Amino acid sequence: MERRRAAWAAVLVAVAACAALPATTTANKIKVNWLPNTNYSGWEQEHGPFYKGDWLVFYYTAGQADVVEVNESGYNRCDASNAIYNYSKGRSFAFELNETKTYYFICSFGYCPGGMRLAIKSQNLPPPSPPPSAQHHRSAALAGPRAGVALYAAVAVLAALLRAV
Repeated sequence: MERRRAAWAAVLVAVAACAALPATTTANKIKVNWLPNTNYSGWEQEHGPFYKGDWLVFYYTAGQADVVEVNESGYNRCDASNAIYNYSKGRSFAFELNETKTYYFICSFGYCPGGMRLAIKSQNLPPPSPPPSAQHHRSAALAGPRAGVALYAAVAVLAALLRAV
């Protein structure tokens, strides 16, 4: 009998702990094969949407390409002279989309006019989808202003069970 009470107590603790956890999201890691003589004009539509907090990881051959962040004018003219950031070491480069804006990347090794440039629009994550209507009715007792009462009741039951053990 005591084992059964302890098991129920453990279940209630787990449920209460899960109810108290905040909703979290994880960032996406998006691989970019940054290759000379490749046109990236449709790449954003194929691999998007992109959200604040996502990471672009550029993979390239050292000495044959670089990753240069530029403004819109530098992107349109394939001009790296006023680069925001230039990375040419190693064989990969990870870049976090840490703002909601359009980011512009080019290669300054002469491949940009052939299409080796990338514009990425970063946006905020959309709000979570509402639950299906069938689940909505079942979870209505734990939603809204009654959530605190339900959590309090669960803790009270747990405390009573622990005293009984």
